[in-house]
Amino acid sequence: MKIGYIGLGLMGRPCAMHLHNAGYQLALYARRPETLLPFEGTGATVCMNPAAVAAEADVVFVNVSDTPDVEQVVLGENGVIERARPDSVVIDMSTISPVKTREIAAQLKHRQIHMLDAPVSGGTSGAESAALSIMVGGDKAIFERILPLFEQMGSNIVHIGANGAGQVAKACNQIIITQTIVGVAEAFCLADAMSVDKSKVREALMGGFARSRILEEHGQRMIDENYVPGFKAGLHHKDMEMVLQAAGALGVALPGTAINAQWLSALVGQGDSELDSSALYKVVKKPNVSA
Repeated sequence: MKIGYIGLGLMGRPCAMHLHNAGYQLALYARRPETLLPFEGTGATVCMNPAAVAAEADVVFVNVSDTPDVEQVVLGENGVIERARPDSVVIDMSTISPVKTREIAAQLKHRQIHMLDAPVSGGTSGAESAALSIMVGGDKAIFERILPLFEQMGSNIVHIGANGAGQVAKACNQIIITQTIVGVAEAFCLADAMSVDKSKVREALMGGFARSRILEEHGQRMIDENYVPGFKAGLHHKDMEMVLQAAGALGVALPGTAINAQWLSALVGQGDSELDSSALYKVVKKPNVSA
């Protein structure tokens, strides 16, 4: 089985490298040539466009930033659909609109090409350690065919349902993560206001029901003021806008999500889109500082 991989950023690069290390032959495409440098000397084939990747591969992974990017890579000029083989599989590991995912899957199906949507959670650290949580939508038989590949990247791999279901699960994931990050930030604001060491507060809370990966990892980032991105705030903001658009179209009220999306908007608006999402602490604590 030859694997194609399109998009070699913070998440895609380690995932593709895990597949290489597992012995799979790779065909690669990236818009930024520098992201290909780690694959020099590995025997991977570097392709000029996504269509060329599809021509080389039985399975094509896509890991790019946003819905329009996926549409362009898969369906656009020199896109995957132009040269993908019948019975090949396109796996989108990006976080995009569930509605658009279903539309893309339908267009591929007309060409006898299968699609799985497989967004992930776990950030850069999860990608590097092959410990991602992978939420998969699509045909169950195709999922089972691809499972050995997913197992090279993740430790929690769940087939959610039909095409688009993986993206719905990822939207739910982002709702919970955003609200938890803001919750940790607000807790630290209270500790600061009461002149209590928030690192000790975190240590205590990690032993009780408030324990979470967010408190563990993002809480420590807030304490250290270390906002080197594991997941960029700008991408997180994009995800939350997409969640709110989908909820609005369905008439679903998500008041907590709406409020916390405003914090992300403020963070991005002050020019910090390239920082880690834990930098939400910077904007959450501002009103308390000014008071």
